[in-house]
Amino acid sequence: MKRGIDLTFRKEGYPDGTVHATPTETKIGFFKVTDPMSIAYEFPRSAVYAKDATIPSGAAGERVSRDNAGKTALERTIIRWFFDSDPQGARIFWRVISSIPSEVKNTNETYLMTTPFEETRSFNIQGLTYENARDVQIEIKVTKNGYEPQVKRFNVRQAIDQQEISSFFEMVKKEE
Repeated sequence: MKRGIDLTFRKEGYPDGTVHATPTETKIGFFKVTDPMSIAYEFPRSAVYAKDATIPSGAAGERVSRDNAGKTALERTIIRWFFDSDPQGARIFWRVISSIPSEVKNTNETYLMTTPFEETRSFNIQGLTYENARDVQIEIKVTKNGYEPQVKRFNVRQAIDQQEISSFFEMVKKEE
């Protein structure tokens, strides 16, 4: 008699996983037996991209890098950048804020221009992939003499999907 249980796991965008597990086994394929009565299923990370239409085929793991510049889908993705303020003439700075600094480094502020600002450009953030873009943010800081500085953050993956990163800043006068 075969001791154990057969389990089938299904999740949208992932291949089905079926396994026969017994209480004495510790690992079977993508399964881990954590104790005699519970099993945790680990879906393969890359499988989610099989049905994600926003990611070009084979581009999920490509990294932006100096060594292979211009070769990834992320580097070829052009984003519309648009920022304005009232009053106009405020200085705009941007920087990368990453929750995964081992893959995508945080950067210092870089000056863009004064408001109104409109440009089409790509991010070209080194180490960025479609897979880790959700863990990276762009911080936009707007400053003007006599006004309080303002900061807004934008998720990189959302900006890529929308093909735009834009905002309006209502400047607030400093109290004397």
